Amino acid sequence: MGLKDDLERFREVGEQRRQDLTDFISYGDLRDGDETVRVPIKIVNLPEFEYDPYDVGGVGQGEADVGDPVEMDPDADDDGDGDGDPGDEGAEHEYYEMDPEEFAEELDEELGLDLEPKGKKVSTETEGPYTDVTRTGPDSTLDFEQMFTEGLKRKLATEFDEDFMREVLKIEGWGPDEAYDWARNQSIPVSLAWLQTEYNDIPDTERSKWTSIDEVQASVERTPIRERIRKEGIDHIPFRREDERYRHPEPETRRERNVVIVNIRDVSGSMRENKRELVERTFAPLDWYLQGKYDNAEFIYIAHDADAWKVEREEFFGIRSGGGTRISSAYELAEELLTEYPFSEWNRYVFAAGDSENSSSDTENRVIPLMKEIDANLHAYVEAQPDGTAANATHAEELERHFDSGDDVAVARVSTPDDVIDAIYQILSTEAGDNE
Repeated sequence: MGLKDDLERFREVGEQRRQDLTDFISYGDLRDGDETVRVPIKIVNLPEFEYDPYDVGGVGQGEADVGDPVEMDPDADDDGDGDGDPGDEGAEHEYYEMDPEEFAEELDEELGLDLEPKGKKVSTETEGPYTDVTRTGPDSTLDFEQMFTEGLKRKLATEFDEDFMREVLKIEGWGPDEAYDWARNQSIPVSLAWLQTEYNDIPDTERSKWTSIDEVQASVERTPIRERIRKEGIDHIPFRREDERYRHPEPETRRERNVVIVNIRDVSGSMRENKRELVERTFAPLDWYLQGKYDNAEFIYIAHDADAWKVEREEFFGIRSGGGTRISSAYELAEELLTEYPFSEWNRYVFAAGDSENSSSDTENRVIPLMKEIDANLHAYVEAQPDGTAANATHAEELERHFDSGDDVAVARVSTPDDVIDAIYQILSTEAGDNE
């Protein structure tokens, strides 16, 4: 094994050290590219030679004599190789990029799920395989195989053993008319004109060669048409205009698998950075997953304190206000925005997150009725409480008390990054169970 092989082996080892998907979701840097998810890879430093331009001696050269003790720097660390503590330098990283489809496949495998996207009534008609045929079309789509087949069938239907029929014309007392009547009874496709022409070419001395048709059949060997064609080939195929067939793409109609995901986040004063991080770790993988599952994915991001407003994705996870909390304001805005995505045409997911703190009776009087009014494949609420449930954090509990397992509503709680994967599983398994 040479140095080149060693380098290749080191590269392979480095690529295999991609961060585990669950660790990445719980603790990784959740960044995504324009169309990809970027999972860090820890790079193994490749071995290389270094040339020291200041080297002035060779092996064994120096001022000391052979056998003299080697003096160590008393200030040097015996266990190290210079200044600095172990682990001071951060690891060098590159990134493994996967598209949302690959991310969804890996997450399905990781969690043991396989959410089947639902098609809606909106459908598109596309060109399928060229399996249909028509009688007209451009020359480039002419089906030569079909035309040849039709011509060959006609060839087989009109061919007959000419040598045998010439012998039939030599029966004593027979002529073209008698031979023609016999041939018709035997389904031999010979014409009277051909028999007359051939009879005229037979010498008079041979017109009484046979005494009966039985003698001809017993004495003259007949070759089946298919066998004769197989041995002798075909000089020509009698094509006709009506044999022409043109290949045409059979239209394929498929239901569009469209999805709109509404992400709602509490940005009130109680939603501090550690809570916001838990929300991001839960929502970002859900976004990637659903984007990978559906043909066309649209996202709506809503931030709210006592009021709600639509924001861009870049603002969604970092924004913070100092106001109070009224969760129903976000659902009111979501209901308004979803009018552009009718449930008959779009799959709809409504995900909300916060610390479960809400203004008095807003959950019971407004949020729950709105969740029932907004048609969706799934409603989910994620409670982010790093320090445990607060005394006035009752929103998630009230949702659990009101909705049961058959209502397409999932409630999940995250206190640490380790809870994120369980929360994602709980949400997605609720939808998967509904599909079953």
